[in-house]
Amino acid sequence: MPTRTADERRAEARRAYDAYLAECPARQLLDRIADKWVTLVLNALADGPRRYAELHRKIAGVSQKMLTQTLRALERDGLVSRTVTASVPVRVDYALTPLGVSLLPVVAAVKEWADGHIEEVAAARAAYDEG
Repeated sequence: MPTRTADERRAEARRAYDAYLAECPARQLLDRIADKWVTLVLNALADGPRRYAELHRKIAGVSQKMLTQTLRALERDGLVSRTVTASVPVRVDYALTPLGVSLLPVVAAVKEWADGHIEEVAAARAAYDEG
């Protein structure tokens, strides 16, 4: 059996989608969906399509720039669709695609876990900070 170099092993691992490698496409996707704004946008769209202004009002603290960047990235990744309706003014709606809907249970579970465990985390932080 021929010996493989480290570069060859890394290349083979990339082909196998090893998320522990920085170059792995799956790692790049994990980076995207782990973003707090992505999680909040996906959860905000869970009940159906929303206009930009509705999303901006619902997600407290997100700047217009970050919301726009997040929506564009999600659209690029095929998780969110953008529908423009010709009217005065122009109406733009954002909705989850079937791919986005398939991710929703995962991000919803993370959000629910955070909502349900924030007091325990806050207590752990306080204990750590005192120690």
